[in-house]
Amino acid sequence: METTETFESLVRAEFTPKTTYLNTASNSLLPARTVTALHEAALLRAEGRPLTPLYEDVEACRAAYARLAGVPATRVAAGASVAAHTGVIAASLPAGAEVLTAEDDFTSVLNPFHVRGDLKVRSVPLERIVESVRPGTTLVAVSAAQSADGRVADLPALREAAREHGARTYVDFSQAAGWLPMDAGAYDFTAAVSFKWLLGPHGTAFLTVPEDFGGLTPLLAGWTAGEKPWDSCYGPVAELAHSARRFDLTHALFTFAGLRRSLDLIEELGVAAVHAHDVALADRFRAGLATLGHAPVPAPGSAIVSVPGLGDRQPELSRAGIELSNRAGNLRASFHLYNTSADVDRLLDVLSG
Repeated sequence: METTETFESLVRAEFTPKTTYLNTASNSLLPARTVTALHEAALLRAEGRPLTPLYEDVEACRAAYARLAGVPATRVAAGASVAAHTGVIAASLPAGAEVLTAEDDFTSVLNPFHVRGDLKVRSVPLERIVESVRPGTTLVAVSAAQSADGRVADLPALREAAREHGARTYVDFSQAAGWLPMDAGAYDFTAAVSFKWLLGPHGTAFLTVPEDFGGLTPLLAGWTAGEKPWDSCYGPVAELAHSARRFDLTHALFTFAGLRRSLDLIEELGVAAVHAHDVALADRFRAGLATLGHAPVPAPGSAIVSVPGLGDRQPELSRAGIELSNRAGNLRASFHLYNTSADVDRLLDVLSG
């Protein structure tokens, strides 16, 4: 774990926001090293040089994400979106299978199960999802942290309930990976996008699968899913990758070039240190809201704070140089490593006016 001084010096070297940016739950700021890498990647294309380094970046990102997720790199697939990963999981289920989900979870975690048309998708309040696993539940699909309001699922309890009833688990870590410690190996399938708490550009989402692939068929497989990709460019892929790479989608090379440096920064800082920093700021905001007479959605231990009834103040706050989101009428603030206590206090000061 980094010392406080090292943490702050690393962050100061990487970020120079021009606003009070409290909107990581939408997308993060990019570190300076990532911006530099994106520029260098573009120059490779512009100047006609070999793109070999960009393909190396893909595998470096896979390995770094695997370390953050706590699984071997052979269990990590690199795709483009959580919805695409969910779609592959949904396609693997038998007709009539019951999928248990949380009410109003993020669409990418839900919709592919609904559009199948022949699955029994059952939605319950997040707080009841553990008790709602029952005999006959095939899969439980849920976000680790809710996009709308930051509520954190009781994942260990959910895992045990699923095991007790023979159900599989699918967890979307998009609003958690980077600030909340992950144990992807404890669940059958997990996914996460790269452009939020992982500090990367848009265009990449990771999927983790069991060693035996959990019965998934690589329906979206192209040449990058071959055991020997460059020998798999023409005709059907003769031999799928022996690892989770068989679920890869064609790689957005520029994104991986930048993301590699973003993941380096997360690892340098340490997720534990980022978690402590982010949650402390969120708690400072919650305490300040109480003094102003506002009650956020209960989400203890979350880096996301959602305040009912204040969503319509988002445009006003943006004009004041404070960037947040309006989600279903709630004002959503999300705190990450580049934020400070001064950011929290400035937000509270404007809200009190």
